[in-house]
Amino acid sequence: MKEAKKYFKDRKDAAEQLISVLPIEKMKKENWVVLSTSSGGTPIAYEIAMRLNAEFDFLFTSKVFAPNNDECEVAIVSESEEVVIHEELVKAFDISLDCIFSNSKRIYDESVLKRIHRYRGGEPIADLHNKNVLLIDEGLNTSITMMACIKTAINLGSKSVSVAVPILPDVSAPIIESIADDLYYVKKLQHFVLIDFYYEELKRVTYEDNLKMIKEK
Repeated sequence: MKEAKKYFKDRKDAAEQLISVLPIEKMKKENWVVLSTSSGGTPIAYEIAMRLNAEFDFLFTSKVFAPNNDECEVAIVSESEEVVIHEELVKAFDISLDCIFSNSKRIYDESVLKRIHRYRGGEPIADLHNKNVLLIDEGLNTSITMMACIKTAINLGSKSVSVAVPILPDVSAPIIESIADDLYYVKKLQHFVLIDFYYEELKRVTYEDNLKMIKEK
């Protein structure tokens, strides 16, 4: 198997490359809230928030797996209890919607609420009403998590919702573009493997790591 090309040295490099494709000066003329959609995306999102002089926050989500298969992600639940379902997998495994929503509620209570209390002191997400929202991650393997985040931002009253990622699969772009106002990216690949393949270094980072990084800056 041919080794995938490395497009980014690390998250810092990815942030700089992503900033180069963002209309930063134009964006600075409006008020933005930058939301990180994963722990791994936070170093990139926070760097961009600082460049925009924008408010920064986390948008927490959690994966919902198929019954008896903790590797098959069939849905995403967000902190506003928005649930986005991978319809093809749900049909393939013949999983009932009742099962999906009951599992989503359980995971929301056990995982999402726990993160809100641990990393935001139980406070709700930043006020998004009538504000421009920029959702950022380190890349997209699929579009399902980002779709949940977009729908969450919309339902929380945002004025506009844009997405910025260093890299994503070609098939994900039209899905994101169909529900977001703008999509910004450095690389869009037809034969996409996994996000990790395109970084020379992509160390695992936790929300604890991110909070420490934010305090130090």
